[in-house]
Amino acid sequence: MAEITPAGSGEAPRPSAPAPDGMLRIRGGVGGLSFQFEELLAGAAALDVVVRRLYALEAEADGVRRALFGYQPDSYRSGSNAMIAVGEAGRDVSRVRAELEHIAAQVRASHREYEFTEARNALLLRMGLGGPEYGSAQGPFELPGVRDQVERGVALAPHGLALLLGLPVPLAALVGTLAGPTDVRRTVRELTMAPGLRFLEPRPVTVIGSHTGAEAVDLTPAGLLRRAEAVGRNSGDIEIIKVDGGSGRAWVVIVPGTQLGGLPEGTNPFDTAGIAEALGYDSVETTAAIRQALREAGATAGEQLAAVGYSQGGIHAMNLSDDKAFLAEFDLKYVLTAGSPVGGITPEPGIGSLHLEHQHDWVPGADGQANADTKDRVTVTLTNSLVMPPPQDFGLGPGHRLENYAAGAEAVSASRDPSLLASTAALAAVVGGGGTATVTRFSLRREALPARGAVTAPGPNRGADTPPPARPPAPALGPTAAREPQGVPG
Repeated sequence: MAEITPAGSGEAPRPSAPAPDGMLRIRGGVGGLSFQFEELLAGAAALDVVVRRLYALEAEADGVRRALFGYQPDSYRSGSNAMIAVGEAGRDVSRVRAELEHIAAQVRASHREYEFTEARNALLLRMGLGGPEYGSAQGPFELPGVRDQVERGVALAPHGLALLLGLPVPLAALVGTLAGPTDVRRTVRELTMAPGLRFLEPRPVTVIGSHTGAEAVDLTPAGLLRRAEAVGRNSGDIEIIKVDGGSGRAWVVIVPGTQLGGLPEGTNPFDTAGIAEALGYDSVETTAAIRQALREAGATAGEQLAAVGYSQGGIHAMNLSDDKAFLAEFDLKYVLTAGSPVGGITPEPGIGSLHLEHQHDWVPGADGQANADTKDRVTVTLTNSLVMPPPQDFGLGPGHRLENYAAGAEAVSASRDPSLLASTAALAAVVGGGGTATVTRFSLRREALPARGAVTAPGPNRGADTPPPARPPAPALGPTAAREPQGVPG
């Protein structure tokens, strides 16, 4: 557990970053820096309450001492001793009160220093002056991983473009500062409007079939991620599990990663257009289909659920945590993602999340934003060595393999880190301990592209002045096993 500066050392309290836990580098949660500072400020506020009470006690002690003046002539010795005793007690209270005021001031000074340093580092990073000394998770002699390089490269795209156009370095830094981090959501939406890319625009997604059965289910983080791999073998499928959770009936939604092939072109909700919908349009159509599937599975309004997603599926799962219509109907308590770029998604308060990312997996950095460090949000970076696969099986790289993340999830469950203990306990409180559960596989399909030359009305999520998507039909893909695409993010 991260420790603060010990009391009595003469220094202002300073939180420290948690030490790595084996191959796990942990950020956020109850052991994270942000929560430590929240706790310190809460402690400073509590000290303020005590200080006010001590001020009142000082005044009361002084009042008692003054009241004894009239009785001193009756018994000079005892009266004097009483006044001296009360006066010394008042001075002791004053010393304690002054020390507590000093401690509270040190805590607040430490917090201001932290905020200043964070703001300074953010400004320097936006100017392209990055490095380990500016908040990087790596040590001074350790090169950043692929994820961090991609994340920083995407965030600093305006600065890089300015350099590419030949602007002087100081002016390029100014352009990058004024432009701020790349808005990936806006960029994706603009791309979908470009000629030839309108097929990436969201189209309605519906449930076309389901299959229900009872089976033994492993509800640990590793077990749930392995189920996401199994679900991903069937194009367009999601899985909904009805469990006896910690406080009654609960549900688990499992969303797979990106899939290519196996269905008529454009009809698989988890193809490359699914990435655009997730990153640029908040998964509006996929969320509607998940709500429909939950209702058909028997879920009722207000029931608790957890969402699990791998790669693209993790973006869809995390978007549920920020969808007001979905949250008004279902009580989402927890989201588990693996290899997913979800730094730009802010869940509603009270929703816990655990994000697994490998330092050499570029996909989680594709949105250019690091996950927030909060009490309820824990990010685990895996640092284990990877085995280079044969070229034909390289896919998105060895770091993005789901089995690698499942192994990391097993290490998470075995860890004694306070942030991970609290996070896995929050998941168990929703889904329970596992056992036999009712499992329903739902087949989802996206509305097919209109035929060439066809005129269609704008969809519900397309402006009235926006022409409908159209492109020449591509050759049909033959049925293949669903798998992560070559060179396509998550």
